[in-house]
Amino acid sequence: QVQLAESGGGLVQPGGSLRLSCVTSGFTFSSYSMNWFRQRPGKEREFVASSSSNIFNETVYADSVKGRFTIFRDNAKSTVYLQMNNLKPEDTAVYYCNRNVFWGSGTLVTVSS
Repeated sequence: QVQLAESGGGLVQPGGSLRLSCVTSGFTFSSYSMNWFRQRPGKEREFVASSSSNIFNETVYADSVKGRFTIFRDNAKSTVYLQMNNLKPEDTAVYYCNRNVFWGSGTLVTVSS
């Protein structure tokens, strides 16, 4: 069955960096676009970034993270990453890996001094 497992969250100071990982199994990873979403406290879940499965490896970002976050994937490891730089307190959220209707359980990122 499809499984998505996020890791890499934690507490970081404003301006710091974190790299999230999502290890997947149960499907042909290279054939699917992969997404990151987040849910900030008191807010609805929102799109963060996506990585396409085509040969161009197209990426799309939410305006709020453009220029600070980078999504990339390692098809050999069936893993998608989210590199987050210059983190802000408003980036505090549970971050979720997503493929179509499948979701991981999330990893908490807290940005605070």
